[in-house]
Amino acid sequence: MPSTLKTNVLPIEAARAAYAGLDIAVILPCYNEEAAIGAVVEGFRRELPQARIYVYDNNSKDRTSEVAAAAGAIVRAETLQGKGNVVRRMFADIDADIYLMCDGDITYDAASAPALIAKLVDENLDMVVGCRVDSEEAAYRAGHRFGNALFTGFVAHLFGNRFTDILSGYRVFSRRYVKSFPALSNGFETETELTVHALQLRMPIGELDTPYGARLEGSTSKLSTYRDGFRILLMITKLFKNERPLLFFTVLFALLALVSIGVSIPVLVTYLETGLVPRLPTAVLAASMMLLAFLALTCGLVLDTVTHGRREMKRLAYLTVPSVGATREKKA
Repeated sequence: MPSTLKTNVLPIEAARAAYAGLDIAVILPCYNEEAAIGAVVEGFRRELPQARIYVYDNNSKDRTSEVAAAAGAIVRAETLQGKGNVVRRMFADIDADIYLMCDGDITYDAASAPALIAKLVDENLDMVVGCRVDSEEAAYRAGHRFGNALFTGFVAHLFGNRFTDILSGYRVFSRRYVKSFPALSNGFETETELTVHALQLRMPIGELDTPYGARLEGSTSKLSTYRDGFRILLMITKLFKNERPLLFFTVLFALLALVSIGVSIPVLVTYLETGLVPRLPTAVLAASMMLLAFLALTCGLVLDTVTHGRREMKRLAYLTVPSVGATREKKA
């Protein structure tokens, strides 16, 4: 993670002037955040007094909804469990020019919100990610830190090296990003999907370092290092197959072809020495695996054409919504 913060890009007055007149929605997915949600809502009300603040309660067993409402948030519910389901509902329900999404656990810095939004507006971007810079070990566990670096590296190699923290829950979006995002994931892997969507459509994106702190006493993390790590890895693999099928199936082709060649070498050597094929099952296995290899390659070629058409349709849907810069000029 970067060692120096870059949040103070503009003085607070200049930052607020950059997005004056634009409709801002702060969207907070929550599950059992009674201890922290009140302070989170109050922090964003202080930093973004013109914004509407929504808290989406995902079947909390505590008083999350009551505390959020008392703090001044608009409280709604999503009964399908999982952060991805909540994000899909929030993006569908809420209409705004700019969306700021943050977790409700007070680990993210509300004071960075004006700078994040100003960067989105000034540079006419579609997404700005708040990269986590922690000041204490308890804020960012070693397992989570390692997993984030690992998954960020995977995504960088497969889809493009434009992010340094793909799992951050602190993000600002334009309306055209939100209304073009398919939101297919169910749980914490939604951040990976958000990142890959921007990379595949080659959207203008940015990052800013933001302070990252520890949870309040009485608030516990809902993220399981191993279970959710496996789900994120599975999502990366699925997106790799869906978004880059030719490369995915070419790798599969190469693996099957190498195994087929390895299995067939003893059969070929025996045939050259004796003119006989005594290991008929082995020969059949080698031939079958080579056929599967070329079948995989054919699937990759066909699906690559399909994916290209899907990407064109997604791009056209994205372009039907005005950019944040165009919206600001229209409202000026």
